[in-house]
Amino acid sequence: MPKPKLAFGRQPNWERLRALKWAVPATLLLILGLTMYYTVPPDSQGVVLRFGRFSSIEDPGLHFKLPLGIDSVQTVPVKRQLKLEFGFGTDGATNSRQRNISRQGQSLEKSMVTGDLSAALIEWIVQYRIDDPRSFLFVVRAPEQTLRDLSEAVMREVIGDRTVDEVITTGRQEIEDQALQRLREMAANYQLGIKVDQLQLKNVNPPSEVQNSFNEVNKAQQDRQQKINVANGEYNKVVPRAKGEAEQKISEAEGYKLKRINEAQGDAAAFNSVLTEFVKAPEVTRKRLYLETMTEVIPGLNRTWIVDDSVTQLLPMVQGAGSGGGK
Repeated sequence: MPKPKLAFGRQPNWERLRALKWAVPATLLLILGLTMYYTVPPDSQGVVLRFGRFSSIEDPGLHFKLPLGIDSVQTVPVKRQLKLEFGFGTDGATNSRQRNISRQGQSLEKSMVTGDLSAALIEWIVQYRIDDPRSFLFVVRAPEQTLRDLSEAVMREVIGDRTVDEVITTGRQEIEDQALQRLREMAANYQLGIKVDQLQLKNVNPPSEVQNSFNEVNKAQQDRQQKINVANGEYNKVVPRAKGEAEQKISEAEGYKLKRINEAQGDAAAFNSVLTEFVKAPEVTRKRLYLETMTEVIPGLNRTWIVDDSVTQLLPMVQGAGSGGGK
């Protein structure tokens, strides 16, 4: 049976029609294949939505999903350290909430009033991480912008409780600690899915109109502190040395005291011993004491003459000499 002819007398290209018959299913298979897998970066987690509703959270790596838009995936950088800057802006910032702040907005952010109704320019940063991707995506409409607003509110609250001197000089650490604790509490209450790691003050200055006066006051305080440190250094150098010398003299006096006491006790014990023997035999003891005394005295005599009525000859007492003649 002859093949039908098309209008205008042209024959159809049956080979091309057969190719098109297989091209359509192949194209559909290719589209299905390309939409059935996804990859989660190493620093992120993938939040899978099925028909726009939360389904699961997947870890980094290659995963499969239902094609044709049934499943969609949003990657959240949960392991990346993120940063918000207030009152200033670093060139080339990647955070969209940072890039959209104008110079005028930065100037308004850092202008604050202290508790004593003075003006101060406060610049600070907040470092945070996303620790709950589901809350980050679905609980609050704009969690990072909310965090920015909360941080500014907390900082104004903390600065408003302190004097300008505390803000600019001595109270920086307390301000950081109190603002960080307060911001963490508010982020948890709002269920932002964000964990605040650090809040750090950068530049804290008075307004430019009174900058020179504040600089002079700070210089005077620094000079005062320097003089106090020098005086404390001299005190720490002189006083310990004087205390050491005093303790040394006290130790020497204590030693001398013990020495004299021991010597006196020894002399008293020796005297008591002699007294006891003297009481027992007075004559013997008297003679012994006499002989002991002469034993100590005579060796010290040199060219000394002893005269005695019982002898007719003078005896020279020379140390080391032999006995003389006569009786």
